Parts: sequence; structure tokens; C-alpha cells
Amino acid sequence: MSAISQDIKVKPASVSFWQAFAYWIKLGFISFGGPAGQISMMHTELVEKRRWISEHRFLHALNYTMVLPGPEAQQLATYIGWLMHGVWGGIAAGVLFVLPSLFILIALTWVYLSFGDMPAVSGILYGIKPAVTAIVVFAAYRIGSRALKNNVLRMMAVLAFIAIFYFEVPFPYIVLGAGIIAYLGSRVSPEKFRTGGHHGDGTQSYGPALIDDETPVPAHASFRWSRVIMFSFIGLSIGGLVMVLLSMTYGWQGTLTQMSWFFTKAALVTFGGAYAVLPYVYQGGVDQYAWLSGTQMIDGLALGETTPGPLIMVVAFVGFVGGWTKELFGPDFPALAGAAGASVATLYTFLPSFLFILVGAPMVEATRHDMKFTAPLTGITAAVVGVVLNLAVFFAYHVLWPQGFDGTFEWFSALIGLAALIALFKYKAGIVQVIAVCALIGLIYSLL
Repeated sequence: MSAISQDIKVKPASVSFWQAFAYWIKLGFISFGGPAGQISMMHTELVEKRRWISEHRFLHALNYTMVLPGPEAQQLATYIGWLMHGVWGGIAAGVLFVLPSLFILIALTWVYLSFGDMPAVSGILYGIKPAVTAIVVFAAYRIGSRALKNNVLRMMAVLAFIAIFYFEVPFPYIVLGAGIIAYLGSRVSPEKFRTGGHHGDGTQSYGPALIDDETPVPAHASFRWSRVIMFSFIGLSIGGLVMVLLSMTYGWQGTLTQMSWFFTKAALVTFGGAYAVLPYVYQGGVDQYAWLSGTQMIDGLALGETTPGPLIMVVAFVGFVGGWTKELFGPDFPALAGAAGASVATLYTFLPSFLFILVGAPMVEATRHDMKFTAPLTGITAAVVGVVLNLAVFFAYHVLWPQGFDGTFEWFSALIGLAALIALFKYKAGIVQVIAVCALIGLIYSLL
């Protein structure tokens, strides 16, 4: 037996808070690729290499975060940090997942608004947009390959796509319907809705984990009503106090106050992670409040894909452009107004995510082996795949027909998108490399 195989059979040494803290900082700066890429990155590092958590515990946490409104990759990091080191472990993991991308996006959005009309910048964005569309398609494939283990779950994904694309069924209803179907289906055919079905293979490949399948729930992760009340009170107080201060300073109709209310709703009523949230943010930011244009929204997604952190950080772009456009602090301080808008959008988008984990995760850990609870999570994860596909169609339309079907078809954008798809699927190219090459192609094309 080789030394490598012997090492795999040895349980990893315990991990201190500061060792985990160092990893979460690193993840915050390298977590490119949107939610699918980030989840894959955490799985590779935490399940396969470091073996901090087992495949089954990882997938159980992932299924819970896929049900929640908000960014599932950031919530998954928060969940694992909380499971390992309690409340401060969860807060550290969640905050460090977001903070680097907030500062990077503030800087990039300032560059975009200040110099976006330059041919070089617009050419780079021209190349990135079709690449982003290809990445969304690839994300649907990656999530689907992990979640759709049988024809029943595949059919649920197809039905979810039809419901949202053809009938415009609101996503919360799709989530509810998928959960009910999966719950009822598990009573008839439980094997179709079982999570972690391939865990046996994972155990042979990865070896024992620090938090393994049968590792008892730590004391800090046990469910207590006192903790539910305390965390709920603290979270609601933070959000409510800032909103009251904004309302007193700028009035309820003030841009920052309306941003705090809008992004609170976005965090609470949109399900399925970043790709499912974006159409809702588009509708509010572009159509309802006119903080930015539709073209700027797609440009923002392109910037979001090129920076580390959760893709839903595009809300920081929306907040920055909204603050800049509305000249919150007068015409002389557009960057300061943009930074304020980005900060408000980020706070109210992510605050509920911490509450969902700190309040709900103990109940999830307590029901880990209960099919009544795990089956609906599996069904909802399947439905999310259909919603992500719908978003890919949404972006493809706006990239290939920017003036609508009556306008000109962007054939060169189509070629860039096709090349990006081939690079991702056939050659397993990294997302950052694909975006960089497509940006270079767009730059050369615009200059020619």
C-alpha cells in the first residue's frame, strides 16, 4: 500500500479557527466562476483534498442552501464555517467570501462609469457578454450533473423550465411545487429522492473526514429556541436600525432607503441562488427604479463574472450605478454616492443569508437522516436547474439581439459564445481563462 493511500485512510488533524480563517480569506480572493464554480472549488478543497467535511454532509448542507433565497455558495461557506467553529466561524467564512469582491467591484464599476465609452472598454465588454451566457449554460450543466441523478429529477427540471419560460410562473411557486412533488414522491419511491446516493464511492475516494457522516452534531450546532430568538433579534435589529437611519436622513423615498427595502425583498423572495435572483434584480433596478439601463445590467453581470466572490455581488454594481446616476451627494461626489449604494445593496442582500444559516442550520443538522425533510430539498435542487437554463435563454436573447428580434443579429457575439461553450465543455477550460480570451477577442474586433 502506498503512502498516499495510507494517508487517505487517516482522519485529518483538527483544524483551528485561524487555520480555517486563512482558508476563507484565500477563497474570497480566488472564488471565480459563479456559484457552480465556487461550489465545485469548495468541494474539491474541503471534501476531496483537506477532508474537513464528508461528501454526504457537504451535499446535505448544499441542498439546504439551494432551497434558500440568496447566494447558495456564500451560504454554503457560512454553513461549513459555522459547523466547524460555531457562530464566529460562520460569520468569518461568510464575510470573507464577500468582502474582497465588494472592494474589487466598487473599483471596477468606477472605471466602467468613468471610462466605459472608450472603444477599448466597450470592446472588452462586447467579448465578455457572450462568454457570460456560455458560462450560465455551463453552470446549469454542472449543477444538473450533480443534482439530476434519475429521470424523475430530470423531468422536474424540464417542468420548472417550462413553467418559468412559457408560463412565467413566479419562482417561489416553482420552489413550493417542487418541494411538494418531491415530498409526495418520496412516499411512493423514496430512492428517487435520496441525497448523497453516491457517498459510498466518495468514501472510498476521499477517506474519513474531520466532520464525517456519523460525526455527532457539535454542541454549538444543536437546536435551541433561545438561540433562534437571539440571532433573529440581532439580525433584525441591525437591518431595521440602518433602514430607520436612512429613512430619517433621506426620507422613505430616498434612493438609499429604497435600495435597502428593495434588496431586503430581493434577499427574501427570490430563490435558487444568484442566477435565479438576477431577473428579479433586473426588473427592479431597470424597470421599476431606473437605477441603471438594461445594457448596464448585462455589463454588470460581465464584471461580476470576472471578479471573485458570489455572482450575486452584481447587486453592488447595481447599487453603485444607482447611487452614481441619482447623484445622491451632489454632482461633485459621484464615486462616494456609488460606494454608499454598493454598500447598502450588499448589506441588505447578505444579512438574511447569515440569519438563515445561524437560525435554520441547527434544524437541518437535526433532520439529516429524515426523508420527510431531505426529499423536498432534493426536488427543489432539481427545479433550480430549469430556472438557471431559463436565465441562460434570457441572457442569450439580450446579447444576440440587443435591439430585439426586429434588430440586427450579433453573429460575431454568437461565434464568441459558441467558442466559449466548446472551451468549457470539450477542453475543460477555466472560467477566468475563457473570459480573458473572449475579452481579448472583443477588444481586437472593436479596434478592427
